[in-house]
Amino acid sequence: MTFQDFNFNEQLFEGIQSMGFNNPTPIQEMAIPVVLKGHDLIACAQTGTGKTGAYLLPILNFISNSNKHHTSALVLAPTRELAQQIDQQVEGLAYFTGISSIAVFGGGDGAVYEQQRRGIQNNVNIIIATPGRLIAHLTSGVLKLNHLTHLILDEADRMLDMGFSDDIKKIISYLPKNRQTLLFSATMPGRIRALAKAIMKEPEQINIALSQPAVGIDQQIYRLHDQQKTPLLQLILRDSAYASTIIFASRKEIVKSLYKELKAIKINANAFHSDLEQREREEILLQFKNKQLPVIIGTDALSRGIDVEGIDLVINYDVPGDPEDYIHRIGRTARAATTGTAITFVNHRDERKLKNIEQLIERPIRLVGLPDELAAIQPSHSHSTDQSDNKRKPNRRFNKKKPKNNNTNTQK
Repeated sequence: MTFQDFNFNEQLFEGIQSMGFNNPTPIQEMAIPVVLKGHDLIACAQTGTGKTGAYLLPILNFISNSNKHHTSALVLAPTRELAQQIDQQVEGLAYFTGISSIAVFGGGDGAVYEQQRRGIQNNVNIIIATPGRLIAHLTSGVLKLNHLTHLILDEADRMLDMGFSDDIKKIISYLPKNRQTLLFSATMPGRIRALAKAIMKEPEQINIALSQPAVGIDQQIYRLHDQQKTPLLQLILRDSAYASTIIFASRKEIVKSLYKELKAIKINANAFHSDLEQREREEILLQFKNKQLPVIIGTDALSRGIDVEGIDLVINYDVPGDPEDYIHRIGRTARAATTGTAITFVNHRDERKLKNIEQLIERPIRLVGLPDELAAIQPSHSHSTDQSDNKRKPNRRFNKKKPKNNNTNTQK
């Protein structure tokens, strides 16, 4: 199947071609016809499957055929980074259609708020927003959504995890009841189904590889104690041929500490955390996206807010507490049919978390033996289980082979 089969507006199809998109991903192939028919939709698909295009393309087609000069679509997203990335995709896909959009999010200075206010008053066709800042514009009276025809909730599970449930309901109270509502989520817990029941009308449902990592990810674990983590991380980054790496840690204090450790040994890395100004975070993401920065370190907030192609290594310095967060973290690599590697450091306290992850993905993760030079590093406290765990596989040097890229589809 190709995008020509959807009979999109000519200007929209020109934008699709200009971005190098040829064949729809499975979620796009299944979702686009449903959206074009005007049905409400609940779509469950993991990160990196092309879900953004699955809702943007049919919505852009509606707007380009209607010639309406008001806000027709609202996309709610959990983070400012994701809102900005969706806005960039709209800009690329809609380049030849004349459709306008704006990303609305908190943070920044008064100039940012004023820019958002002007865009809203100019009746942009599509608003992509985080819930908190959108409510500020709604309650101020600046934003009127009387003519809205499409509401999209992107990463709905993450928005609920972040406590936006009441905000979402408040936003919906400002919207016309006669609208199309699309809900996209990587997981489908009971509270998502309850939300869908409250805000949607007889939605159709699509499930694509629920809670499963992309098949192109080579998942590995190292069993070790805490004092071996940073030396192993340094060894991997020094000795490997991976060009683009994300390191996930559990807290921003660990993120900052790792940044200092890597900087001290002259590894080109940067830390992404909430203490940075918005301008600094945007600059870090831009450098990483443009391959000027090979290593970025962050917490789980980064796993949902970054959309970059060509990431070939993800390292979980800490095992995430929620197995679903593991899916989102490693989903940063092997996007759109490429391959990649995901390495997780597991200490004795993380065994239960690892078991929960393996239950979720329905298979064990491959254990790799520690390099010989790390065996002499002793734990600061005696944890005999840490050392014995390493005997399950023979020690060997870290494999420097870079995963082969079999990318045949450049879509996000």
